[in-house]
Amino acid sequence: MHQPRCSSLRNSRHVATVIGNKGLFAHDKHLTRCHRCPSEVVHTATMQWRRRYCCTHVARLLSLLSLLVVLVILRHQDWLPGIKGPTLRRENPVAYTEGGLHSIDKGNHSSSQIQLRDAPVPPAPPKMNANLSSPQADSSPQRVTGLESSLATNASLSGEVGLGGLLTLEPYTYIINEPNKCREDDPEPLLVLLIATEAQQVEAREAIRQTWGNESVVPGLVRLFLLGVKEGEVGRLQQSSLEAESRRHHDILQQDFMDTYNNLTIKTLMGMHWVAAHCPGANYVMKTDSDMFVNTEYLVHKLLQPKNQPKRDYFTGYLMKGYAPNRNKNSKWYMSHELYPSERYPTFCSGTGYVFSGDLAGKIYRASLGIRRLHLEDVYTGICLAKLRIEPTPPPNEFLFNHWRVSYSSCKYSHLITSHQFHPNELLKYWHHLQRNKHNACINTFNN
Repeated sequence: MHQPRCSSLRNSRHVATVIGNKGLFAHDKHLTRCHRCPSEVVHTATMQWRRRYCCTHVARLLSLLSLLVVLVILRHQDWLPGIKGPTLRRENPVAYTEGGLHSIDKGNHSSSQIQLRDAPVPPAPPKMNANLSSPQADSSPQRVTGLESSLATNASLSGEVGLGGLLTLEPYTYIINEPNKCREDDPEPLLVLLIATEAQQVEAREAIRQTWGNESVVPGLVRLFLLGVKEGEVGRLQQSSLEAESRRHHDILQQDFMDTYNNLTIKTLMGMHWVAAHCPGANYVMKTDSDMFVNTEYLVHKLLQPKNQPKRDYFTGYLMKGYAPNRNKNSKWYMSHELYPSERYPTFCSGTGYVFSGDLAGKIYRASLGIRRLHLEDVYTGICLAKLRIEPTPPPNEFLFNHWRVSYSSCKYSHLITSHQFHPNELLKYWHHLQRNKHNACINTFNN
């Protein structure tokens, strides 16, 4: 039979033109074959267009996805300027800039968290000791962020300064003071011992007086115990006993803040203020605790070396470097983001025992007036040092300061400065053994 003829070539080209105007694709070879009708041509061209359109769309999506993956990788590696992502390593909560010290964490905390701006340091009273109000002490502190608080009111027992509050120059009142101790014994003592203790630790204080805190162990030694007050009937009984103890020994400093673990920072600052105000000529100061063994003789011989010129801006002990705040709310050392938002503490020394030059007592105290209070005393002291731009000095060897209990041998204890967690009876026992064997400590052994 005879095949039906298609439309004329002119009509076929018209179809191609119409298809082309619609964005479709149709080749002349499809339009000039007479055995195919225009409807078939349109269908074929439409399918080709759809295939090409879909492939193009998928290709574009894949390209965009690849670009996003590359951007995410670059962002996490901090390779692109202007795109801020988490760095791979964080060293310190503060960074040195031309404006001073600034927190590394910027903008990573909610608006409810307190950000630190440097608070103005209150001017010293006209008659305050030069160690607390000298131009050098005022000009030394630099800017530290993250530690300011709007709480500037201080009180005694009726209203404690909460964590995050700012202390004024003399926020608490002395209940027991020894303002003339330094002047009467030695106006420029070699070493002032500031020993944190509590009222009920009578045996510990007595053991220290007979051992490493005995002021006759080395020339130029001054011993002071630091205390707050306890509330209630038990506190009143302890206070009466404490005042009698003070009259016998004249080695107690007490102010009217609550004597708690969270107020250990206030207790330490009280001691530093006392040194700056009443013993400004002190060559060195050591802050330590009542459950410590301190080899004061080796401390003087190895570290202080009284024949040499006293050091300045000197701070040493067991260095704690790169430590992160403990965010566990059940921990004794818990630190909230609100109190301390940064990811690392500045370098500090363990509060079990650190030594510093006498000139730093006033400088640290003055620096503290512009930094909101934290309950971790050793961390807080390290923050004050960071504000002063003073880096703690590593001790001559890492075995001198120990914030743990070192197993006793006369050889080991004759070559260390601190060991932790001693009961008063143990302190007396080991101290007297060490004194008997200190000239041949590494020959004899201790078997008791």
